[in-house]
Amino acid sequence: QVQLVESGGGLVQAGGSLRLSCAASGRILRINSVGWYRQAPGKQRELVARITSGDSTNYADSVKGRFTISRAKNTVYLQMNSLKSEDTAVYYCNVLGRTTTLADFDSWGQGTQVTVSS
Repeated sequence: QVQLVESGGGLVQAGGSLRLSCAASGRILRINSVGWYRQAPGKQRELVARITSGDSTNYADSVKGRFTISRAKNTVYLQMNSLKSEDTAVYYCNVLGRTTTLADFDSWGQGTQVTVSS
């Protein structure tokens, strides 16, 4: 009932920038929060940033001051600046909310690869 489409990943040199997008569609009544996670090869998936319906945000210490999460209606963005090689990972968005049929949902995007070359 809820579909997520991610875009914006790619290859960038260290120090560069990328902006990821996560567009949610479907029978969405309300989005409570959206998070961006990442998973590097051989590592566990980790939270990068999260934004709530009240626009409260939190960030992993490793990205504070470099990444910014924002939202516009049902699209959430992750602006990534001053990228480092250790930011290389597959990035996933995760959306928590409620559908028009009053069911809570917890949906994941398909993932988008971010590769930072040093």
